[in-house]
Amino acid sequence: MSRIFTLTLNPALDLSTEASEVVPDLKLRCAQPRVDAGGGGVNVSRAIAFLGGETVAALALGGSTGAQVRARLNAEAISLWELGVSAQTRENLSVICQATHRQFRFIMPGAVWSNSDLATAVDAFCDGLRPGDIVVPSGSLPPGVESSALVDLQRRLGPLGVRTILDTSGPALRAMAAARQHPLDLLRMDLEEAESLSGARLAKVRDVARVTEHLAGHGCAKAVVVAKGAEGSVLSLETGETWHVRPPVVEVVSKTGAGDSFVAGYTLGAARGASPLKACILGVGAACSTVTSADTDLCNKADADLYAEQSVVTRL
Repeated sequence: MSRIFTLTLNPALDLSTEASEVVPDLKLRCAQPRVDAGGGGVNVSRAIAFLGGETVAALALGGSTGAQVRARLNAEAISLWELGVSAQTRENLSVICQATHRQFRFIMPGAVWSNSDLATAVDAFCDGLRPGDIVVPSGSLPPGVESSALVDLQRRLGPLGVRTILDTSGPALRAMAAARQHPLDLLRMDLEEAESLSGARLAKVRDVARVTEHLAGHGCAKAVVVAKGAEGSVLSLETGETWHVRPPVVEVVSKTGAGDSFVAGYTLGAARGASPLKACILGVGAACSTVTSADTDLCNKADADLYAEQSVVTRL
């Protein structure tokens, strides 16, 4: 089985709570908050652990919030690899309105990084890798880090013989989608990101497939996945095949962490030798498990396996 390393340059301490109503101007009395370690790669590592796998979570931690993230990951027996950058770790907040059951998510930017901070983190990370490893950079970039940083990172990773699975957004996604030199193993995005990237509304599964086929066919990644909410995910390969993986219908409790759980399921499958299609099915099952869980809870193996088995796969 391949070793899995997640990379989180901008981790967070995630607070989640509830209020009877979420309205302006008034003091909102909230329930006792739940506190979790967060950030894209951190969530991927946590979800892989819940699915029965192991990772090394490489991340930058600093300050009192960083200490809390470290303590929570240690309590979950997740192996840590700190990258030598001690900028203050950010906090995020999510609030569920009890009156409407809607969730409000407040995502903070994090501390500003310098060029030397980025160089320190990337050098430390790349020096510990070996051929065959799977690398999962995930989550937002710290302020001060250019959107081209992930492209530059992939230029470092490609010659090392590692496999890269990437879930990102915004300018970083656009930069990676245009890159060709060292294709990713997987590029994953949600529907909103795909619509922003393509400049078009993607109302139908076939519309989504045109985007995934274009990206896979033009060499940015060997496989491209777009998640279309409850309709599941569309997967295209560089070889020309495209599939739609639709999960079973479930009651959505919270969408927090669903994308990270997909990446976890896909990555763990790939590390164990699954084909891209099989890995995608496992990812859909993990995401489906997460949306049925409360607050910031992630997937569990029994439900993820069940939902993967119940998913419907269609060749497009």
